[in-house]
Amino acid sequence: MKNIFKIISIFLLIPLVFNACRDDQYDNNWKSAEPSFTLYNTTLTSNTLYPTMENNPFRLTWDNTTGASGDFSVVYSTTSDFKTKIVLGTSKTTSYTTTIGALNTALLSAGYSPYTTKAVYMRVEVGDKVSNAISFDVKPYPTAAPVITAPVVGAEILLNGAAPDDVITTFTWSDYNNYGVNVTYLIEISKKGANNFSTLGSVMNTKSFEATNKVLNDAVLSAGLEANVKGEVDVRVTATSKSTGGTITKVSNIVTFKVTPYVAFKNMFLVGDATAAGWNPNNNNQAIFRDPSNVNKFYFTGKFGTSMFKLVEVLGNWQPQWGLKAGLVANSDGGDPDPFTTSSAGYYAFSMDISAKTYTLTPYTGSMATYSTIGMIGDFNSWGGDLSLEQSTYDSHQWSLKDITIPTTGKFKFRADGAWTINWGADTEFSGKGVQDGGNIPLTAGTYDIYFNDIDGRYQFIKK
Repeated sequence: MKNIFKIISIFLLIPLVFNACRDDQYDNNWKSAEPSFTLYNTTLTSNTLYPTMENNPFRLTWDNTTGASGDFSVVYSTTSDFKTKIVLGTSKTTSYTTTIGALNTALLSAGYSPYTTKAVYMRVEVGDKVSNAISFDVKPYPTAAPVITAPVVGAEILLNGAAPDDVITTFTWSDYNNYGVNVTYLIEISKKGANNFSTLGSVMNTKSFEATNKVLNDAVLSAGLEANVKGEVDVRVTATSKSTGGTITKVSNIVTFKVTPYVAFKNMFLVGDATAAGWNPNNNNQAIFRDPSNVNKFYFTGKFGTSMFKLVEVLGNWQPQWGLKAGLVANSDGGDPDPFTTSSAGYYAFSMDISAKTYTLTPYTGSMATYSTIGMIGDFNSWGGDLSLEQSTYDSHQWSLKDITIPTTGKFKFRADGAWTINWGADTEFSGKGVQDGGNIPLTAGTYDIYFNDIDGRYQFIKK
């Protein structure tokens, strides 16, 4: 036999099952090789590649009985006829060594899909001479991260509060064409440069996410943007896939774009055995009071029982709920939070900032006057008589009215016992902190649930 050089052995630190095969094009000149395989530092019995093998060597050796000189090229192909072939590497000797990581990357570049088993064909070429071909099945792992394609850097999005459920933008990204397993994509938002990412949404096995006005508005406000002011946010996409080799997470590039959010009020209601409602999210739960100038801040001064409480945003629903995770204020994204706790019953001053993730909960020792009635008087009733609020049977300093229609837009004040001696006014609509003899409070016509706290003068109107 002449013009023969054959592959002697292939050494892998992974258990690849190699099948020697004959390249028919050279059948008259070549004899089938009988490669041998030696395993090092692994007891794995599959042909699956893992990231932990990234630096393990992948080695090919062959003899050169023909005395050929020049560079030996190790080529591989997805088909046995080598119609399309790619150079894996070259060598001036009768061996070639690379790494499992480099092999994995080469296969992915050739169109192999992560977590999908497929045959690869290899041979050695030098000048006009070729070796026999060998083949083995292999399953690569993903190495590249998603690349965000929309929105583009610098894009501007104006959110529309009049159409909260309309899709305002679609986030898209590129990734491998196909995975052999499910892949979950997590879309996250942060205020520009803050690196404090929170979840916008997630999808599985698709490379796009539609964001409505409300979803994106809530996310950017929680990230710290100011309503009605254009701000910049960062977005990233994280791909997570799982196999027998473990979990692989790849994080995309960050794209910064501009958003103008609208004012979106969250409402917060107490729930828990330290509150009047108990652990029932639809039991006449007490609302806490939103800061009129910062929609992320809330306050409540009042009576708590012993033990625990959380907050819910929607009466009758446990989600979203708010509490603590690792000592920070957090919602139920990624799992329910832990409750706030009170060690003994009494009056407390509670505040929280859902953007800064901070809170305070301290015993209240200030003064508390007692009133027989609390009422509203204003343009809606021609400043004649009082619309009386209902006093809580649990905490005599909390007052409320449900499903009350205010027929005309105008102004009003709160007052005690049907007289002007004690009255509360302010200049902020829907929520605020009334003070003695303060200004008239603006109010738009509509139907509301109304809450008032006579300890600190805070009020809140929840439009129905």
